[in-house]
Amino acid sequence: MSSPIKSTILVIDDTPANVHLAMELLSAQGYRVLVAEDGEEGLERARLSLPDLILLDVMMPGIDGFETCRRLKADRHTRDLPVIFLTALAYTEQKLTGFLVGGADYITKPIQQEELLARVRTQLENQAARKILKEQNTLLEAEVLRRTEEISLIQDVTIQCMACLAETRDNETGNHIRRTQYYVKVLALKLHDHPKFAATLTSEAIEAMYKSAPLHDIGKVGIPDAILLKPGKLTIAEFEIMKTHTTLGRDAIVMAERMLDAPNSFLRFAREIAYSHQEKWDGSGYPEGLTGEAIPVSARLMAVADVYDALISKRVYKPAFSHDQAAQIIRAGSGQQFDPVVVEAFSAIEDEFIEIAERYKD
Repeated sequence: MSSPIKSTILVIDDTPANVHLAMELLSAQGYRVLVAEDGEEGLERARLSLPDLILLDVMMPGIDGFETCRRLKADRHTRDLPVIFLTALAYTEQKLTGFLVGGADYITKPIQQEELLARVRTQLENQAARKILKEQNTLLEAEVLRRTEEISLIQDVTIQCMACLAETRDNETGNHIRRTQYYVKVLALKLHDHPKFAATLTSEAIEAMYKSAPLHDIGKVGIPDAILLKPGKLTIAEFEIMKTHTTLGRDAIVMAERMLDAPNSFLRFAREIAYSHQEKWDGSGYPEGLTGEAIPVSARLMAVADVYDALISKRVYKPAFSHDQAAQIIRAGSGQQFDPVVVEAFSAIEDEFIEIAERYKD
């Protein structure tokens, strides 16, 4: 009974005697042998059949073995196929050239049976090991991707649950949260190439800010109903209590980060936004009275987003302003309440703010 087919080997050689010898030796070991008489034909057969190994003569008419190997390695379909050179050349410089163009091994002519079979077996075993490793890496990459997506989903759900909790206590709507979330994102995208913001507003940071924005008022959960839901103007004492929502929000997020044992976790921007979105560019805000660029970028973006949405929204103590009225107030606050560069970005993308407000209107 004949031996089972082990692997496919392509022999590229213009000398019939060499081809015949290789076919006889390899076929007797159960290998499937394909033949090409020159480099061009070898390239075509290699691409069509994708053999497990190529035995390649160096000295051939047309393109020589070195050039043939270069082209094999330049083609994404054949670049991983191992190549053993068959040659009568014994100079070290020529062998080095073979390795530099991608060859895996050399067999010196005249071909010796034991050497041929041993080197073929070694390269096939190496190739099989590489395939197994590649498959394992593919499985590992898929598992890492799955776990990454799972973690991302858990993060998103965590933020949304916390935001929903805040909604239940506040007299503002869930659509306020969605609108401000998108305002922050479009502002960040507008500024991500700006020299002052490029280092901070990376694609990853913008996505994290977008996801974290719903937690900007999470601290209002800790504000008494009599103050949080009061229809009229707050007294000075009541406003001092209201101002603590920034610290309460920050502290709640810090506690969550401690439980995660990750002080620079995905909640980093949520912490910044919750604590500092009421700071003002001129230092008249709270809770710390920060000025200018000492205010985190995420909070500067949220400040514009939050105030704009408050202005265009109807409240028990005020009617809804038009976009033009709100935009005029935002621009008037440039350099005082807001970062002037963020206000410039707002002015450049007002149409996007209008579209977001319409899409998620109450």
